[in-house]
Amino acid sequence: MKLASLFSGGKDSTYAIYLAKKRGFSIKCLITLYPSNEESLLFHFPNMGIPKLQSQAMNIPIIEGNIAINNLDKEIKSLDHLVKIAKAEYNIEGLVNGGLFSNFQKNIFNNICKDNDLILYSPLWEAEQFSYMKELLIHKFSILIVSVSAMGLDESWLGTIIDQDKLEKLFLLSKKYGFNVAFEGGEAETLVIDCPIYEKRLQILNSKTKWDGQRGIIEITDIVLMDK
Repeated sequence: MKLASLFSGGKDSTYAIYLAKKRGFSIKCLITLYPSNEESLLFHFPNMGIPKLQSQAMNIPIIEGNIAINNLDKEIKSLDHLVKIAKAEYNIEGLVNGGLFSNFQKNIFNNICKDNDLILYSPLWEAEQFSYMKELLIHKFSILIVSVSAMGLDESWLGTIIDQDKLEKLFLLSKKYGFNVAFEGGEAETLVIDCPIYEKRLQILNSKTKWDGQRGIIEITDIVLMDK
């Protein structure tokens, strides 16, 4: 079956592609919509534009769009427009997404699929959070934290690559402060800089940290693809 992937560049959408490919699906293109600020209800904001590099790393074409003013109806219409382009250009039969627990997002994606006669494939749906995070490390996903916005996650987590030791610390912090250890609630955003489906890895050459005392982002100003 030919699928398009709803792609943010983070761990969930990338791992969903990995699982879809392992299960025999053909990923014909990525679909990425860039919001104008962090208030988007559907899409990641930090470090817009990097998914194009990731599409090159995976050797999968990307269909991109922008939203000048964040509004849920506009986001849905813009996404539906990109899905229609994907169906026309790549003859896709469905969408893959990396959602874990958000019924709000899944219902929107389901409705878009129904309107376009597509199936929705959500391989991570209701995965146990800590086991899922361990699975990412087992399968050699190199995951960089590029934003944090939850109590318990301070500035020191920005720019951190998650390893087993840091995952254990995240698990303890999630128990103490009550956030989702897989960041499904937007407690942090991630960027996959390497994984098994990348033909090349991402190398950050320059970045800067922005921290307001409660939340922050890593703004990546120079990033390239490197041979593995």
